[in-house]
Amino acid sequence: MIAIAVKDTSQVAEARRHATAMARQQGFGEADGGRAALVATELATNLVKHGNGGEILVGTDEDGNNLQIVALDQGRGMADVGGCLRDGYSSAGTAGHGLGAVVRQADFVDIASWLGVGTAVLTQIDPKGRTGPGSPAPARYGAVSIAKPGESVCGDSWAIERSGAAATLFVADGLGHGQAAAEASVQAVRLFRRFRGHQVPTLLDYVHGGLRLTRGAAVSIARFDPDTKQVIFAGIGNVTGILAVRGEAKQMVCMPGTAGYNVRKIQAFQYPFQDGLIILYSDGLRAGLTLSRYPNLEAAHPTLIAAVLYRDFSRHHDDATVLVGKWPAGTPP
Repeated sequence: MIAIAVKDTSQVAEARRHATAMARQQGFGEADGGRAALVATELATNLVKHGNGGEILVGTDEDGNNLQIVALDQGRGMADVGGCLRDGYSSAGTAGHGLGAVVRQADFVDIASWLGVGTAVLTQIDPKGRTGPGSPAPARYGAVSIAKPGESVCGDSWAIERSGAAATLFVADGLGHGQAAAEASVQAVRLFRRFRGHQVPTLLDYVHGGLRLTRGAAVSIARFDPDTKQVIFAGIGNVTGILAVRGEAKQMVCMPGTAGYNVRKIQAFQYPFQDGLIILYSDGLRAGLTLSRYPNLEAAHPTLIAAVLYRDFSRHHDDATVLVGKWPAGTPP
């Protein structure tokens, strides 16, 4: 994803340019590219008018099919999200058509807002119109991965693999930042995919061995099998894994070291888990991530969850990645 800081109207055009360029890169036609430009413009304008500035994130969904544009602010929040979506509503003395226009142009919109904490808006534009306006997104996974300010590439990478009902989440944080870090993390993902059928500790050992010619990386793997109701987790270094269930977060155990270099022991740990969130995040976010200030966050789209955590816990001086897997209670595997 690309992050654009929006503090005044001069950055609105920059957000629009990035959204248009990403749409073109994804092969969108002129009409869908125009929708992306309008959504980015309205969201960025709202940040200036209502949120005292914030960030626009532009990227694609897990499968790379749909364009995602996220607006993040740490403003006063919305007391009535539904009311704010109605045309004519405004708290800034404007015509009040901004969010209404966003809803009409996007194929999917999700909003999370808390008074005194801020607002996050996720929009998704589907060039094939698969989801349809206002319909729920069937997403189980979402991620935000942002390069260190001033760098053209992110030194973190992430991936998801599925086998039957089981899913395996992976995040690699290349040592340092920039191109060499990106090469290490991308190689880690290649190894993860190549050896995906192995047990978690064996898979991690293969990743470790395959990174010896790179600068190395911190890596973590979390595999959830709904049939066994367990998460198997193994990590080397400081890619943190947490399980979040009804607002309570439990951190999983990582072993010290750097994959590709210094690893004393590879060990997997098992945790009971049935529904909730599995979250992996790199050290571009502060330690001690908590969810207690976000009532009902687990109901949000996983990309929106990742974006909120990035907004509030990012150090803003390193690559930052948050990967979220979501298993709502009562849903089939």
